[in-house]
Amino acid sequence: MAMALATPCNATEKNTKDTYEQNEVLSIAEEFFDDRAAGLAKVVEKAFKEKGKPNGFIMGSEAGGAIGIGLRYGKGTLKIKSGKNMDLFWQGPSVGFDFGGNASKVFTLVYHLENPEQLFQRFPGVDGSLYLIAGYGVNYQQSEKIVLAPIRSGAGLRAGASVGYLHYTRKKSWNPF
Repeated sequence: MAMALATPCNATEKNTKDTYEQNEVLSIAEEFFDDRAAGLAKVVEKAFKEKGKPNGFIMGSEAGGAIGIGLRYGKGTLKIKSGKNMDLFWQGPSVGFDFGGNASKVFTLVYHLENPEQLFQRFPGVDGSLYLIAGYGVNYQQSEKIVLAPIRSGAGLRAGASVGYLHYTRKKSWNPF
């Protein structure tokens, strides 16, 4: 009687099954933003080049404004490659040379998230924005090994650079802290 030897799971295969490919993300983002523009493709390509393959993403919308001190509020749905989905909210303050207001659709790439509960915390980041009418931008937020890369397509009049954080929560809150 022949016995089959168990072979260990190849880490690369597991990683590939648990992460999104660039073409998958671009297709989903194009549908979400309803835009097939080259600008979106370049932003997605940049995030993949700098951070690799995400294992989840958040699709949502947000609004914010600033006069030196800013606030941002949003809501969306987390989708993880393993099949888990979860509604969530975010809010946060910022400070810097930032003036104006904007409303944005946000498609956030999520890296190294082992459990959706790990998302409910503050993620610091630096943001630079220039919304004259519309455009795409990406920045990175990190807490320990979890990295978030929000891709925003906004409309409004807002320009500047700021430092702040976004606090992800299960329930809507008007308290940005």
